[in-house]
Amino acid sequence: MDPLKERNWIKEKLDIGKEMLYLTLDDVTKTGLTIEDILDLTRTALLAHGQKDYEMPAKVGVHPYEEVFYHAMPAYVPTNNAVGLKWIECYPSNPSRFNLPQTTGLLIMNDVESGCPLALMDATWVTAMRTPAVTALAAGALHPGAETFGMFGCGVQGIEHCRFIVHTLKNLKKIYVYDIKEEAAAKLLKTVQPEINAEIVSVEDPETVAKNCEVMSSATVILLEQLSVVKDEWVSRGQTLLPCDLNTFWDPAISRQADKYIVDSAEEHRLFAEMGYFPGGLPDIACETGEVLAGTRPGREHPDELIVCSNIGIAVCDVVVGKEVFRRALNQDMGRILPL
Repeated sequence: MDPLKERNWIKEKLDIGKEMLYLTLDDVTKTGLTIEDILDLTRTALLAHGQKDYEMPAKVGVHPYEEVFYHAMPAYVPTNNAVGLKWIECYPSNPSRFNLPQTTGLLIMNDVESGCPLALMDATWVTAMRTPAVTALAAGALHPGAETFGMFGCGVQGIEHCRFIVHTLKNLKKIYVYDIKEEAAAKLLKTVQPEINAEIVSVEDPETVAKNCEVMSSATVILLEQLSVVKDEWVSRGQTLLPCDLNTFWDPAISRQADKYIVDSAEEHRLFAEMGYFPGGLPDIACETGEVLAGTRPGREHPDELIVCSNIGIAVCDVVVGKEVFRRALNQDMGRILPL
């Protein structure tokens, strides 16, 4: 839709500059976006990023505790007339300590023409959806014929990764999952297996996953200390690794020896390196995920390449998905209009 026509449509429902739409988590989840919708929106955002048609500074943050982070994530994507900011927090101890989600946050969407806030919405669902979408799109571009997929971490992200991955890896036959908490793996299997054709296998050790999967992802914790759960000697040439947790879960040697080290944002990875998350040094970056999807840089060029594609989350995806959530909610008279 033309930006000015879209703005006029919004003005019919919202007095821009005097009102904004507030959407709860329940509102956001009920807007009707499907997995295919999220994949299409995320692809659009990544293509804009790969074609350098965006503005997005590296996310900045604060860290009240060693294992905790808050990130401020602004972005502007002209193709979708989407501008906004996500403010997100991660507290790994929340589930056990307070019976609260590990990740919470808010997303603000603004009017590009005036800058006025259009919407304030819960960002938990948007984050939970766009993260596996990036993994799935990258996997489809880098290893489309894979028949096996491995998932380390069986929480919200693990569940959604297993749901999303079958949409881009059409030949998948088996998914191996591992979590230090057996009940988390059991919940993933019970939740996702009825929805997909690929067989899900819960295993007791990470080595089994690493040695049996062509494509793997991890969504665990992000720490300065390297956990190195997946050992260098378990990984083989020809595999595609798609971590969502920076350099924490994997032996750092794996990324350094990869034939290609691809990232969603080179600027953000360099910032994290300055913060100490790559004590052995940031591996040489071959290109960005969006560039592979846009076809401006090569992905997998040989079957025996070991490829690591690190996607830690970029705000262009949040604002593109968030803009569509806002549009659908407004169209369906969902949420609560609040005065500014």
